[in-house]
Amino acid sequence: MAMDALNKFSKTYKQDEILFSEYETGNSFYLIQSGKVKITKIVGETEKTLDILGPGDIFGEMAILEEAPRSASAIALSEVKTLHFNKENFEMLLQSNSAMAIKLLKLFSKRIYDARRKLMILSLEDDEAKVADVLLMLAEQKGYSPKEIKEFIEPMEIIITAQDIANWCGLKLDNVKKILSQFINMNRISMCGNSVVVKNINEISRYVSQKRKYPE
Repeated sequence: MAMDALNKFSKTYKQDEILFSEYETGNSFYLIQSGKVKITKIVGETEKTLDILGPGDIFGEMAILEEAPRSASAIALSEVKTLHFNKENFEMLLQSNSAMAIKLLKLFSKRIYDARRKLMILSLEDDEAKVADVLLMLAEQKGYSPKEIKEFIEPMEIIITAQDIANWCGLKLDNVKKILSQFINMNRISMCGNSVVVKNINEISRYVSQKRKYPE
């Protein structure tokens, strides 16, 4: 399926137009060709911006993977041109455009990994262990295997905000900041801006393993 053929799946949205809303039923996803899209979610009574997406980015794909209601809203920040896929034309795409299919499959693989890891984090009953497991997850994403992490002896820098940690843990921001301060006092980490330096990642790994309900 060449890009010219894909144009029949093109849709254009005006600035401030809602592409889809949180909680509505979804059976399609989007690839941005031009313009920017804001992804938002209602937390309490506040609308929070989760991401700003641009050309080449894909969003809404969990509707294809999970057949679940939308977990966030998508709003055009400017005039936006997208390719709009549902299950039927997605299957056509996989069969006839290998480059885009590979890109999508890599993205879907990451989404599945993220969902699995978040479930592992949320399954921990101890809030401190949840924060530690986020740091462990980010170490894994640097390409280190569990064996390598358990043998790692150098300080490891991880770039993440306290708010992002809170999002992964399902905890309030103030609670996460308090836990991070405790970790600093215990000399487990140091922080400067959005940089977290883990002093001993294998110690973090052992700590999280001890807190899990099942042995690793």
